[in-house]
Amino acid sequence: MPFLELQNVSKGFGPASNRYEVLKDANLSVEKNEFVAVIGFSGSGKSTLMSLLAGLERPDSGKVMLDGKEVTGPGPNLGIMFQNYSLLPWLSVTGNLEIAVKQVFPKMPKGERKEYIQRYIDMVSLTGSEYKTPPELSGGMRQRLSLARTLAMKPEVLLLDEPLSALDALTRSVLQDEIIRIWEEDKRTVVMITNDVDEAALMADRIVPLTPGPAATLAADFPVTLERPRDRATLNFNPDFKTLRNKVSGFLLNLSEEAKSLKIASDLVLPDVKPVDFTRRYESVG
Repeated sequence: MPFLELQNVSKGFGPASNRYEVLKDANLSVEKNEFVAVIGFSGSGKSTLMSLLAGLERPDSGKVMLDGKEVTGPGPNLGIMFQNYSLLPWLSVTGNLEIAVKQVFPKMPKGERKEYIQRYIDMVSLTGSEYKTPPELSGGMRQRLSLARTLAMKPEVLLLDEPLSALDALTRSVLQDEIIRIWEEDKRTVVMITNDVDEAALMADRIVPLTPGPAATLAADFPVTLERPRDRATLNFNPDFKTLRNKVSGFLLNLSEEAKSLKIASDLVLPDVKPVDFTRRYESVG
């Protein structure tokens, strides 16, 4: 049985007379400790999908299931990391972690809590910045702190809502490696939203495209069979990586052509790959 599931989930907003259907009959199955990347177009419902998985929104129809139980609201077992940091600017690095840890583990002794918080500060390489506040940190350091805070709550599922999209290329690469390292050391079930094919192929076990909206749905997945650990320095020379990237990019480019006919803009980061002629619109290639 899958650990995390979307079962025929649909979600829309607005009155019946002028309703916008964001998702329609979306299905997703994620195994325990699996790393899944969902990749899609701007405006296709990626944030709505993440809010449904986190229990922040309820589906109009269908169910979100975690370990055999329906998700009816947010909780500490579902940790979400947003792209806008969501930190308290008046608290230090330690303070931002402590307020979250106290909420989830209120009975943890003070001495044990201090060691516990330091472990996560060290894990995301913020050692030495314990007493700095978010305005004193770089964008990459703030994102590290946001990741540490989410991990410190020990969620069963880590939900990453385009956490690296606002960062420069170098910082983004460093944090990609950091997230992979942490995931490999401290296994969690991860669902990451991204708009970058190379990022998805580098980090994930599976890539699941989200089709353009309205009434977007999740298409057939693309397994990532590249061996771990993955070395970004040599990945571009790996024929399996090139094949995977071309398949995913070709599939998404075909969807992009359809999207253009509907005047839907795309913010996807795609390699220079020509569209592939698929025999069935939403099925994975061979």
